[in-house]
Amino acid sequence: MDEEVDPDDENVNSVLVQEYSELFHILSSQSPTVIMELCEMMPGRNVGRPASADSPAAVTELIKAMLEYYRAASPADCADFLQRLCMLCENIPMHLESRLVSVAACADNGSENFNPRLTNEKSSSLPAEQQLIKRPRIDYWEQCIAAVRRLLLRRWERLSEHLVREVQLDNVWVSLRMPNRGKERPDQTPGSADRGSRTPESDGDLGSSESRVTLETFLQGCAGKVTVVVGQAGSGKTLLMSCLGQQWAHGLGPIPSTCLFILLEFRQLRLLSRPLSLSDLLFQHYLPPESGNDEKQAIVDYLLSNPEHSCWVLDGYDEFDSKLTRQEAQGEVLGPEYPLPVADLISGLVNRQLLPGCTVLVTCRLRDVMDLEGVSDKVGQLLGWDWQEIKEYVDNFFEVKGESTNRALGMQAADLLLSNRHLLAMSSLPALCNICCICLKHLLLEDKERVAVAQSREEERKPETRKQETEKGLKGVWTAEERRGSSKDLRVDGRCQIPTTLTQVYLTVLGAFLSRDSDNRGKPEKATTTRSPQRLTPLSQYRSELCELSRLAWRGLEENKMLFMEEEISQDVLELSIRTGLLLQVELRHERGMLVNAYCFIHLTMQEFLAALRIMTSNDVSDTQLKKRFSLKTRWMTKSDQRTVFTDSLHLYVCGLASSHCTPTLMQLDRASGGKGGPSWVQTRQNLVLKLLKNLCHSNSLTGPKILELCHCVQESQNKQLAKEVVSTRPILELRNIRLLPNDIDAVAFVVNSAANSGVGLDFRACSMELECLDVLPSCQYINSLSFRSRKYGDKLAEKLSSILPKFTTLSKLEFCVASLTATGAASLASALQACPGIMELNLSDNNLKDEGINHIANILNKLPKLVSVKLGQNNTSLTAVNCLIRKLASNLNIQHILADGKKNVTVTFSQNSVTNSHKTKSEPAINLLNQEWNKSEMQKLANSLVRWPALSVVDLSGGQWDVETLRTLTQFLPKFSVTKKIILNGSCSSVEGLVVLTALMSDCPSVMELHIRLQSSSDPKDPIVVSIVFSGGTERPANEVSKKLCLSSCGLVPADLEKVWRSLGTSSDLTILDLSSNCLGNKSLKKLLDVLPRLRNIQEINLSNNDISMEGVAMLAGALCSHKNLTQVDISNRGREQVLLKFWPVRSNDNQELKLFRINNSNLLPSDISTICKKLVRCHHCLELDVSHSSLNDEAIENLLKALPKMLSLQRLNVSHCIASAAEALVLVRCLMLSHRVTSVELRSQSESVIHLDRVKAEQSSCRLTHFDLSSDNLERLLKILQEGPLLSALDLSNNQLGDRGVKHVVDSLPGLKITSYVNLSSNGLSQQGLLDVASTLCMCDNVSDVEVCLGAEERCLIWLRQYGGCEKTLSVRESHLQHEHVVRLAEILSDCPSLTKLEFKNNLLKLEWIEDFLKLLNIGERRCTVSIEEYWIRAEEAFGLVCRCLELSANIQTIRVHHTTLHLSLMKSAELTSISLVDCAVEGHQLAPLRSIMQSCSLLAELDFSHNILGMEGAEFLCSVLPLLPNLTSLSIGSKDRVTVNEKLSEALLECTSLQTLNLSGYEIEDTAAQVMTRMFPRLLSLNLSHCGWSAAGGLQIFQALGQCVSLEGLCLDSVHLDEDSRVSLAQSLRNNKSLRSLKLNNITPVMEPLEVNGVHLLAAMEGLTQMEEIGLDSWRMTDIEVEQLTRLLPVWTKLRKISLSKNKISDQSGDKVVEALIGCSHLEELHLSSNHLKDLTAARMALVLPSLTHIRVLDISDNSIGREGSLSLSKAIMYMKSLTKINLTSVGTSELCAVAASLAHCPLIQDMGLGWNNCGDEVALELAKIFLFCKKLTRIDLESNNVSVAGAEALAKALESCPAFQLIRLWRNKVSSTEAKRLRDKDGRMNFSST
Repeated sequence: MDEEVDPDDENVNSVLVQEYSELFHILSSQSPTVIMELCEMMPGRNVGRPASADSPAAVTELIKAMLEYYRAASPADCADFLQRLCMLCENIPMHLESRLVSVAACADNGSENFNPRLTNEKSSSLPAEQQLIKRPRIDYWEQCIAAVRRLLLRRWERLSEHLVREVQLDNVWVSLRMPNRGKERPDQTPGSADRGSRTPESDGDLGSSESRVTLETFLQGCAGKVTVVVGQAGSGKTLLMSCLGQQWAHGLGPIPSTCLFILLEFRQLRLLSRPLSLSDLLFQHYLPPESGNDEKQAIVDYLLSNPEHSCWVLDGYDEFDSKLTRQEAQGEVLGPEYPLPVADLISGLVNRQLLPGCTVLVTCRLRDVMDLEGVSDKVGQLLGWDWQEIKEYVDNFFEVKGESTNRALGMQAADLLLSNRHLLAMSSLPALCNICCICLKHLLLEDKERVAVAQSREEERKPETRKQETEKGLKGVWTAEERRGSSKDLRVDGRCQIPTTLTQVYLTVLGAFLSRDSDNRGKPEKATTTRSPQRLTPLSQYRSELCELSRLAWRGLEENKMLFMEEEISQDVLELSIRTGLLLQVELRHERGMLVNAYCFIHLTMQEFLAALRIMTSNDVSDTQLKKRFSLKTRWMTKSDQRTVFTDSLHLYVCGLASSHCTPTLMQLDRASGGKGGPSWVQTRQNLVLKLLKNLCHSNSLTGPKILELCHCVQESQNKQLAKEVVSTRPILELRNIRLLPNDIDAVAFVVNSAANSGVGLDFRACSMELECLDVLPSCQYINSLSFRSRKYGDKLAEKLSSILPKFTTLSKLEFCVASLTATGAASLASALQACPGIMELNLSDNNLKDEGINHIANILNKLPKLVSVKLGQNNTSLTAVNCLIRKLASNLNIQHILADGKKNVTVTFSQNSVTNSHKTKSEPAINLLNQEWNKSEMQKLANSLVRWPALSVVDLSGGQWDVETLRTLTQFLPKFSVTKKIILNGSCSSVEGLVVLTALMSDCPSVMELHIRLQSSSDPKDPIVVSIVFSGGTERPANEVSKKLCLSSCGLVPADLEKVWRSLGTSSDLTILDLSSNCLGNKSLKKLLDVLPRLRNIQEINLSNNDISMEGVAMLAGALCSHKNLTQVDISNRGREQVLLKFWPVRSNDNQELKLFRINNSNLLPSDISTICKKLVRCHHCLELDVSHSSLNDEAIENLLKALPKMLSLQRLNVSHCIASAAEALVLVRCLMLSHRVTSVELRSQSESVIHLDRVKAEQSSCRLTHFDLSSDNLERLLKILQEGPLLSALDLSNNQLGDRGVKHVVDSLPGLKITSYVNLSSNGLSQQGLLDVASTLCMCDNVSDVEVCLGAEERCLIWLRQYGGCEKTLSVRESHLQHEHVVRLAEILSDCPSLTKLEFKNNLLKLEWIEDFLKLLNIGERRCTVSIEEYWIRAEEAFGLVCRCLELSANIQTIRVHHTTLHLSLMKSAELTSISLVDCAVEGHQLAPLRSIMQSCSLLAELDFSHNILGMEGAEFLCSVLPLLPNLTSLSIGSKDRVTVNEKLSEALLECTSLQTLNLSGYEIEDTAAQVMTRMFPRLLSLNLSHCGWSAAGGLQIFQALGQCVSLEGLCLDSVHLDEDSRVSLAQSLRNNKSLRSLKLNNITPVMEPLEVNGVHLLAAMEGLTQMEEIGLDSWRMTDIEVEQLTRLLPVWTKLRKISLSKNKISDQSGDKVVEALIGCSHLEELHLSSNHLKDLTAARMALVLPSLTHIRVLDISDNSIGREGSLSLSKAIMYMKSLTKINLTSVGTSELCAVAASLAHCPLIQDMGLGWNNCGDEVALELAKIFLFCKKLTRIDLESNNVSVAGAEALAKALESCPAFQLIRLWRNKVSSTEAKRLRDKDGRMNFSST
């Protein structure tokens, strides 16, 4: 600092000499005009300006000459010069300008030789106002500084009055933080060239948040910058800023005394609501001027011209209610007189828009520093006091504040404070340390007083009593009550007891402050009486005052304010609060500048605590308000956080007050708040808090800071159960990127210790913590994992951690990674870990251990028996460290894996032997040393270490640097290694020389089974070299099972190299696989290889792909296939240039039945090539397949192929797929039918799969499929001519050939000349209705045509079925063909000429009623019966009835007529009488039946009426009543109903009158009692009765069941789903015993009304013993018990004529099912067996395998929805093979996906039509088996495979099989592994592939 000097004692010339350099620097920065004007003052200087004056050198010389002149000039001249200089020059520092002006003025006043010339010159050169402006402005500035000094000294005097210790800036420590400056913000710190002040100091290194300096050092160099000081509430920011101002006032400290020190408090600025200018802010609210506006304006002008002379201290930004905004426009400068809101005014200062270059110092809390990002130049955080500073403060407090008699309490107070985590944590902040001292003083004095009272009482007691109690105390036999009575004070073990939670501390603090009231005796309600031996506590004494204070605190919290006006507080409470110190007085300056008094709580946390008391004791705070305030606060700050002046501790105090320990206190305060004082309301509020806390305990989205905050909350609540729930939802507490204090660890310990044996992990990642935290850490008793990750953590932390590690008895995992650990720290940890036998995981990666540190760790690994994983990567190590690990772990029996990837990753894993896995075979360890820098020496060291290992599974040495010598060194040691699986050496071999070295291992090392080498990559040259050596696995194998493989792919081998390889292999002949692909071997090496083939006796496969082999080599391979007996397959592509693959059979006897394959694909084959290949293959004596698919064949090549075909006697399959593109080429191949009689089938498809099958002998029949060609008329003519001359065909498929009507007619006209026995497929040929007529005419033209199917819809189907012999019944089916009237007429004419027509089907052909009438008129049937069915959507209701009537009127040949749903069925016979009319489920209503009356009257032979499932109603009943008497021959009547309709007495009488009736169906009717009484009279003459789903009363039902006993002729009875009460059941049982003629009995779904089951079911079954004629029995949904099953098994042998039995949905067990199936062995006529939805398993399936083969008539088998396993499916397959009559099988959801055997067995069921295999999770293997059976199951029409696991491959196989099955209808494949795209493709290919859910 510049020393203050009296200007009167100074000489003006000497001052110029002293400031010479500063003046020279100032003048150098001025303009040339100013320099010249000053030069003119020197005598003898010319007024004119020299030409060279603009040059820098000339100006410098002028300045030096001028200063030299005036340093020797007279004082008057020198004074004039200095005055002139101050007026003309800019940027003169204030202190210098003030000194120059003062000394010049003194010189002028003291000069006797006044120079009028100079004075006149000044007056003439400057205006008068400019001459006078500078001196007054400086004077006013100095006066302002002096006033500020006085203000700050008064302020400090007021603040320091009650200080305990002296405040010194060099004793306050600051942690440097990295500021986040905006990129666009320039550094506006004034430099020396801009201002005359000193150059600012460097910021220093702010990169580390752990840098620690004093506050005074931190503030050095802050001139011209924005500096931020951060600190917690109570850290002393305001006091320190006042101290800084006091030091400035004394000319001390880092702020220059020449600067104006402006100290503004945000707590006052927030009260300013109106806009202010900078001048208003300065003079109205900081320093009101004592003079007028001139002085004010002068100061502002000086401040604007010299902003660097001001220092703005903005204290307490955290108490401001607005956010400072960052201004983006940097160049915009705000005017000083322009009024702005306070927030904008302060933002302008901070953003350099006001007074750019001034010094700004802002204090705030840590969370508010986010608002200053981008504008702050320096950020420092005030550090809390350590324990030494706290102890010093406590000592000072008790020495200064306490009386001399209380000074002895200081040591005890310090001891108590340092031993309590909560008090110690609070005391790290100066303000809270003072509060803690007050609290401790209160407790100690109170404790001292209680001890004194106790001693005085004890003196008054009898000596003998004292003696007895003394003895009790010595012996420790105090009772609990006695102990409580003697311990009512707060002493424990002679020490004052301190509260255990922060909340209890604040309760105690509150009591301590209230006890300081010296005027409490005047309050009558607080006076104690003799009747109250115990004193009232301060909290109970001041309940009403506390109520008001808590209300005030809560209101401040809600309104976000901490200052309260005097009028807001009652006078009594205000006085009490000031006396006790709970409230502090603060001076505020009003809007207009007046000072007013305001008050704030002693600390913000005290206000929050009182607000928490309000929440917990007053119902004016709602639950909603509580929930809004109750949330965990994070220590991470974001810019979006809501601003608040408080410390966010409210939720902690609320949790603490929710503890049961606080309940009595809360109930007392509740009464004062107007509550009832009872426990219910307080406990309800406490329970609400605990509930909210519990919800947070279960949240899984909490970050590390919030988890820590949750631990604090739970600790405050003292609730052990909540602590358990915290750790139950998060086994690892992740505490990341936060600063940890010992009290934080204490809170974590409270939570962790609730985990008990389950254990908890702690993850300290990038947390700042002092070593004292580790002293607390052992209090966490159940830690199972510890993780330390931060570069801050080094050897000191490791050493400290080592001292406590043995205390964690449950520790199983330790991580000390991504840190700064060295070998020193590793040694400490290693020493400590030996005392931790439970360690399972150790992670020390990413440190700096080096080889020495790794050695320390390696030494202890064998001493840790439970170790599972060790990570040591990224530790700056070499191969020495890795080799050390391998050498020292060789003897460890638990080692599993060692991985070292360069220097990045080093991991060791171990396996653990336990009781549960002791029976399992332990796998050998593996070693992976990747990307290492190998040399011969290092390899020798490694090899010597590896030899020590008893067994290794895998050794991977890939990557890194290798040479041939290193590789040879490894191969020399390799036979000594005990490797069971493989050695990987990727990147080790770069030349053929190295390859030969490795190849020698195949003969030198017998345990080597495979060698894989790839030196080059065809796809990417950068791909690494691949080398792997595979071993035998450590076990000896028989010679015939040994498999050796040598793979030398992509190695660039030439023939000479191959010779070296053969020599290195020696005489080794045990190779099984040889891969030489992607080399440069050519035909020469191929010939050599074929020559040595006899030596390779065990060879199975040779790969010679991509070796430049030509067609010459291909011919050699064809010859080798014939000559080498074990060569079975040759695969070639692209004429040998790409794939060349040879496959061999194992050594075996010569078996010519084995199929050999010669495949040459994707090749352009010339005719000569075909001739050469065929000439070679003719010599093959084995069964042969020639595959030339995907190749190019011209006509000549195809001709050559056909010529060779008869000579190739062993050829069985010729594959020309994707070779045939034109119909002409296809026809050439079709000629093979004539050229060779061995051809069994020709399947040709354009550019698709095309195959010719041959047999070794002459074929009896052949088939021809020629599809997807564009057959012209000439081609068709040629084809038909070939077929007419060819052999007998079973089928001809010409679909998808675009034949059109003309081509189709040509084919059907040629049918009589074609020798075809099965069918002709002409589908998808563009057929029209005319073509349909031509196809239909074949029924008349060709005697051997049996069926014609035509569909012109989307399916476009046209099939002509033939039989080998004529005279058969004939059928025509026409669907979706959009027939017109003329087509219908023509069809009638054609069919009339077909006397053998027996069935005619029309479906959805858009036929009209009139057309149907005309068809029936024209149709002339023969003598045979003919059935006609016509389905159209409109045949419903009235139209259906009208159609029936018209048909009966028009035709006299109708024997039966029936409409079911939308289909008309006619049975026609010449001159037949009508015997049956049926209208079923076609929506006919009763009133529409009237016209039938006249028709029925004329039909005397009418025997059957069926009106079931219609809407008959009363009109229908009336109709029946009227017509039944007219039908004397009616034997069958069915009027079953879906809806419940009533049978009345009238209808029952009509039924009674119908004496010929034998069959009656009344299902679904409600039968009245009177009707039942009448109707039962007709029962004795009935043969069949259906009463299923009928309803009746109890009396009516009883009458019906009793009447059934008289039906001695009844053969069929259906009672499905009827109600059986007890009486009905007894009657039914009796009736069954009386009826011996029953053949069909259906009692399905009657179980729900049968109680108890064991009785009723057995009784009914027992009643069936006499039913020996039984053919059909239905007992579904009985839920049979074992007793009922046993009864059933006794009946089954009696029912020898049984044809159908249904036992579905009965929950029959596997054992019971076994008995049922066994009992069926005598039912030799059984046709249908239904056992679905039971509990059948493998036992029942095994019984089926024994029983079902003997039941040769079974047609339907349903065992779906059971639990049959793999063994059961095999048993079923054995049974199915013998079920030759089977037509339908349902195996849906049978419990196993392994149904391949079942699917294969279905090939033995030639009559099978329907298969259900859905919901079994079957895969492609089942689909492939089903595809095979299509050839054998010609009648198969439907397969259900929905909800399985069939992929596209399986679906493709099924679609391929469908091509040869035109009669097949549907495959369901919904819910399989086929994408929607693939499903659409397959469905478009064949519409029978159904992938939808319907």
